[in-house]
Amino acid sequence: MAEERGEGMGGGRVAADELRLLIERAERLEEEKRGIADDIKDVMGEAKSRGYDVKAIRKILAIRKKKREDYQEEEAILETYLNALGML
Repeated sequence: MAEERGEGMGGGRVAADELRLLIERAERLEEEKRGIADDIKDVMGEAKSRGYDVKAIRKILAIRKKKREDYQEEEAILETYLNALGML
């Protein structure tokens, strides 16, 4: 069988050590990601305990990730739609 000979589904040889290292590296990164997510959760908990609105903070974080022009365009479209619906 191909799997017994160390061949992948495409028929090529699989470098088992290389594959194992890649998988282990991905596993370490996943663990780091969980740790960072926990740290962010702690920061948000601290913000909430100090009276800040966590939803607003998350919105600000999302806005700060965007290019200024993209954000301005999104806001202009939103305002146009809200006006059309009589919500402003």
